[in-house]
Amino acid sequence: MSNAASNVANNAADNAADNTITGDALIGGVAVKGAGGSFQATDPALRAAIEPAFHMVSAAQIGQACRLAEAAFDPFRALSNEARAAFLETVAAQILALGDALIVRAMAESGLPRARLEGERGRTVGQLKLFADLLREGSWADARIDSALPERAPVPRPDLRLRMIGLGPVAVFAASNFPLAFSVAGGDTASAFAAGCPVVLKAHSAHPGTSELVGRAIVKAVAQCGLPAGVFALLTGTGNGIGQGLVAHPAIKAVGFTGSRSGGTALMAVAAARPVPIPVYAEMSSINPFFLMPAALASRGAQIAAGFAASLTMGVGQFCTNPGLVLAIDGPGLDAFADAAAAALAKVDAGTMLTAGIAAAYQSGVHKLGAHETVRQVMAGVSADGKGAPALFRTSAAAFLSQHALQDEIFGPAALIVACDGIEQLRAIAESLEGQLTATIQMDEADTEQVRALLPVLERKVGRILANGFPTGVEVSTAMVHGGPFPATSDGRSSSVGTAAIQRFLRPVCYQNLAQTLLPPVLQDSAAGQAWRRRDGALTRE
Repeated sequence: MSNAASNVANNAADNAADNTITGDALIGGVAVKGAGGSFQATDPALRAAIEPAFHMVSAAQIGQACRLAEAAFDPFRALSNEARAAFLETVAAQILALGDALIVRAMAESGLPRARLEGERGRTVGQLKLFADLLREGSWADARIDSALPERAPVPRPDLRLRMIGLGPVAVFAASNFPLAFSVAGGDTASAFAAGCPVVLKAHSAHPGTSELVGRAIVKAVAQCGLPAGVFALLTGTGNGIGQGLVAHPAIKAVGFTGSRSGGTALMAVAAARPVPIPVYAEMSSINPFFLMPAALASRGAQIAAGFAASLTMGVGQFCTNPGLVLAIDGPGLDAFADAAAAALAKVDAGTMLTAGIAAAYQSGVHKLGAHETVRQVMAGVSADGKGAPALFRTSAAAFLSQHALQDEIFGPAALIVACDGIEQLRAIAESLEGQLTATIQMDEADTEQVRALLPVLERKVGRILANGFPTGVEVSTAMVHGGPFPATSDGRSSSVGTAAIQRFLRPVCYQNLAQTLLPPVLQDSAAGQAWRRRDGALTRE
């Protein structure tokens, strides 16, 4: 056999091996069977178990993964920007090399359609490449130099130089609703890697096979790039014990989480109770208010209703930016909007939800809201086992302001319309809201001054303000913010999407009067012209 033919055969064999799901955890660069009990993924459409069986990792295995991550931290963060960028690109290439096997498994475990998952794979790969570009550009290090002023009186100034470094190993929790883009190689993992932080990842029990495939791709990239095996680990299991044990381990220095408010606050409590507390960056709960301003409602209410219905039901409403709350001034325009939205929603069949538990929680939430004495049901489809149908409700501003429970998130394609007596009541509701990921304003030019008065309130309440759009769909870019005040996230200063996400896993270090030969390269005088730095207060490439 020729060398070329031999290489092709070897690559094919490698890819076949990478596509084999064994039910193992990945620790220290090798597959290991969890030492605890077994569990299986479930096809939410067929409501049938999927082979193979996975096993719960033990406390000892969690500790092993964390200790390996701790040992890998210094050599990993010491890599050049180029080397870490190349690693991220290698991860992206290995994910693509999984081919259709990844999509097929993700479809089986999530009930999501092929087109959605192929798009999500593209987003996953794209954000890895975006962080690689950020590393090469170099501004993430926020390098600052204050030159020494030995002649300054009465006190001379020393030579001061600052850069950002990684916090240390990061515990990442995969999300249920995005089995690729917010999962094993999702934004939390990509941003932690970019910061120079090893990742110990808790795979989501709803899509363990998908997680293993992507985890093996990362392990292969770690080996190809010659990195310490502890740079990445994937832990398998169900329940809360693994996550709590992971967050409590002293080697872990930060947490990235996407999930329920109860889950996020539980991890926050564990992190705060440690002898050395650590930050938890948890994305948790948001109902994403959707403001219909008077002129826009009057001029194009039916058009807005159609777009709103499409946004509400996208992915069976299982988006964290789902527009679950509609706010408008009462009157014929709002009545027409509600009728048009109800008609559009009635055409949408019940869809398979990600898990039986999510479907049951959705149906319970819809029933509870519909049974509230101050709420009127506008429309509600028929939800079958494992499926969620659209639902639309209506209440008054007075009822909403007096009943905090009406702010509770219903994860799925349900929304509540709140009819206000006037603009002041609309603003009062905005003031009453908890922290949110997004707020959408549908407006025409005639609404400008009313929106201007509303904006300061929304700036205090949300992470992203949209005009004349729909909140579902989060662009992965340098200017995106996917975060918001509590309970949208545990730390409203952060974003889990876009290049700003790297800031969660960095901290500043200042070097005073350190010799040039001991300084990190980005702070040495010889680095002038190679990266953006702030010298004596001025941003420059010198």
